[in-house]
Amino acid sequence: MKQFLKYVLATITGIFLLMFIFFIVFASMVASSSKKQTVKVEDNSVLHLKLNYQIFDKPQNNPIDAFAASLTGDMNKPVGLYDIVNSIEHAKTDDDIKGIFLDVSVLGAGYGKLSEIRAAIEDFKSEGKFVYAYSEMLYNQSYYFASVADSVLLNPSGTMLFNGMAADITFMKETLAKMGVEMQVVKRGKFKGAVEPFVLDKLSPENRKQITEYVESIYGDLIAKISASRGIDGDELRAIADDVRVKTSTDAVTHKLVDQLAYRDQVMEMIKSATGDDEVNLITLPKYNNVVNPMGKKKSGKKIAVVYADGSIVSGNGQSNEIGSDKFAKALKQAREDDDVKAVVLRINSGGGSALASDVIWRETQLLKTKKPLIVSMGDVAASGGYYIACLGDTIMAMPNTITGSIGVFGLYPNAEKLFDKVGLHSEIVKTSEMADFGSIDRPLNAKELDFLDAMIGQIYDQFLNRVETGRSLDRAHLDTIAEGRVWTGTYAKELGLVDAFGGLHDAIDVAASKAGLDDYKVASYPKSDNPFEAIFAELGTASIKDRLVKQELGAYYPIYNKLQRLKNLSGIQMIMPIEVELR
Repeated sequence: MKQFLKYVLATITGIFLLMFIFFIVFASMVASSSKKQTVKVEDNSVLHLKLNYQIFDKPQNNPIDAFAASLTGDMNKPVGLYDIVNSIEHAKTDDDIKGIFLDVSVLGAGYGKLSEIRAAIEDFKSEGKFVYAYSEMLYNQSYYFASVADSVLLNPSGTMLFNGMAADITFMKETLAKMGVEMQVVKRGKFKGAVEPFVLDKLSPENRKQITEYVESIYGDLIAKISASRGIDGDELRAIADDVRVKTSTDAVTHKLVDQLAYRDQVMEMIKSATGDDEVNLITLPKYNNVVNPMGKKKSGKKIAVVYADGSIVSGNGQSNEIGSDKFAKALKQAREDDDVKAVVLRINSGGGSALASDVIWRETQLLKTKKPLIVSMGDVAASGGYYIACLGDTIMAMPNTITGSIGVFGLYPNAEKLFDKVGLHSEIVKTSEMADFGSIDRPLNAKELDFLDAMIGQIYDQFLNRVETGRSLDRAHLDTIAEGRVWTGTYAKELGLVDAFGGLHDAIDVAASKAGLDDYKVASYPKSDNPFEAIFAELGTASIKDRLVKQELGAYYPIYNKLQRLKNLSGIQMIMPIEVELR
C-alpha cells in the first residue's frame, strides 16, 4: 500500500509540475508575442486593409490570440478601431506608403465605426495618395465602405447587391407562448420598442414610425456619402436601388457604381503601375500598426484617458463583452484620481441594460466631471442606458449614423405558469406578507404588484429625464417631446440637442486635448487590461468560446438563439433600445 501511495503521489506531483512548466512557458510566449516586433516598411509600400473580423473600439490584447500568433509567427491579429484610424493617419504622411488597398469582403463593424474609418481614408487621399478597393461581393455596407476609393474593382464573376436598406425585427411572442411563457411588461415611453418582440406579433405604430425614420436617416447618409465619392446624383442612386438595376457585375459598371471588372492579379498590376514599382509591397494593417506609436503625441507624462464602454450594461464586473458597473465605475474613479490624467474620453458602444448599473456608472461620471473635462464619443450605438451614462459629457460627439436616444425605461417579468403545468412542476409559497414572493415566475403578477412596479418604473423614468435635463441643459417640455423611449440617429440627435457635434474617437480625443490645454500627451486605455494569467482564465471562463462555437454551428439561426439567451438577462428594470434591429 505504501508503494502504491508513493506512485500515486509521484504521479500527482509530476502532473502539477508539468502544468506549472506549461504555464510558465505559455506566459513567456504570451509576453513575448505581445511585444511589438520590428517591422521595416519598404519603399513604395501599400497599406493593405482587410477588416474581415469583429472590430472593437479598444485595442485588443487577447492572450489566446497572442499565443496562437506566437506559434505561427503571424502578426495579423485583429486591430482595434483606435489603432486602425491611427495607422491610416500615420500612413498619410509616411513617404514609404504610396496608397491603400481596400480588400473588401464581409465587414465586422456597424455604420458608425465604418464611417470613422472611411473618414480617415478620405483624409488620407487629401495627400494625393491612391486608394484601390477590390471585392468579390459587394452589398450595401461593404459598398458604402469601398466607395471611398479612387477605383472600385469587382471580380468579373462577383456579385453586387445594391437594393436599399431594411430593418429586420424578429418577434417571439408566439414562440414563448408555445413554451408556456408570457412576458409581463410595465414601461415608460410609448416608443420603447425593446419589449415588443416579446409581447407583440408585429410592430406598434410608434415603433414602426421611429424605425422607419432612423433607417431612412442612416440610408440617407449612406446615399449622400456614396454620391459625393462616386459623383452620382443621390436621386439616381436611390432609383438604381429601387429598381434593382444592378443584377450582374456588368450592370455595376454600366451604372458607374464600379469602375472596372478585374481579377485580383489584375488589381495587383494596377497597383504596380500606381507605385511605379516592379512588385507590390503590401504591408498588412497589423504589421503596420507595429510601426505606429498608438499612445498619442510625443512622450509627455500627461495623459488623456479613454474609457471604453462596449456591450450591455450589467451590475458587477460583467464578462469581457459587457459593461460591468463595478468594473467601469472603478475605471472612471482611477482616471479621476490619477493626477497625470488631464481629460477623459468616454467611448460608448452600448444599447443599454440595467437601470441600476447605469446609474452607478453615471454617478462616477458626475464625480469625474467636477475635476477634469469629460468628452463622450459615441460609436455605432449609445442609446437608452448608453445615453444615460453619456448625458453628463461636456461635449457629446457622434457620427451622423450613430443610433442614440431611447430615453425610456421598462420592467419585464416572465410568467411561466403554463410551462410549469406542462412539465408537471408545482410549488407552494409560505410567506409573511402579501408581496413577499414578488417576481415569482410560476404565476402572473397581481394588481398590487403591477402597481408597485409601475411606481418604481415611473420614478426611474423621471430620474432619467432629470439626468438628461441637467446634463444637457434642455428645457423639460422639449425633452418630454423627444424622450418617450424614442430612438434617434446622430443627425437628428444633433438637431435636438442630445449631441453636440459630429466626429469619431480621434476627434473626441482632440477635443479633450483642447479642453485640457494639451499639446503633448499620451493616450491611456481603461479599464486596465488583466495580467496574462487572469486574462487567460477570464477568456476560458466566459461564454465567449461557447458562443463562437454555437454561432458557427447555427449560422443564420444564431440571431434567434441569441435573443432567447438575452431574454434571461432582461428580467427586472431595464434601459435598452429596441433589441437586435438588424440593418441589411
